[in-house]
Amino acid sequence: MMQAIDQSVQSLVQPLQDSVDAEYIGEDISQLEHALQAAYWAQKTSAPAEVVLAALFHDVGHLIAPEAPQMDGLGVMDHETIGANFLMRHGCSKRMADLVAAHVGAKRYLCHRKPAYFQRLSEASKGTLEFQGGPMSEDEAIAFETSPDFKYFLAIRSWDEMAKDPDAEVPDLESYIPMLKQHIQSNTQSTGAQSC
Repeated sequence: MMQAIDQSVQSLVQPLQDSVDAEYIGEDISQLEHALQAAYWAQKTSAPAEVVLAALFHDVGHLIAPEAPQMDGLGVMDHETIGANFLMRHGCSKRMADLVAAHVGAKRYLCHRKPAYFQRLSEASKGTLEFQGGPMSEDEAIAFETSPDFKYFLAIRSWDEMAKDPDAEVPDLESYIPMLKQHIQSNTQSTGAQSC
């Protein structure tokens, strides 16, 4: 089983490792730096491991589906769902996948609930919002608020926005490997799922 877990971990981290020189859309940092900064902010709040890992992998969908429809040069359409499905295929929990899937919804939610929030978005985030369905409707917002992880949906969105500092010094990707292995092992044992 440990060999399968190691294979899952390698499959998960490879896209991040490969993104060390990939530009993060509209910002002066790489995709890897963005991921590591988001995870760093999650750790700073003592968030649970699943939440920290979700912050780390929230944009992995941009990195694994270059053939998918694009958002006018602003990344992969539906990257949040692509990323969530990728995580579950490699042994991560549904909760972690749902946290990743919700980070775009959190932007749409905040644009609905707090109209001034839209003005604070980067130009790239404003550009992708149209492709992502625009601000939520009131019914969508009410449904979004019912999730037990609602506060973490908004937190990951906040860390996503903070993770754009070209001068930040944060822990490297290797430092998250033990946490990721433990997560996959626990999830595999609790669900009977096979990591691959």
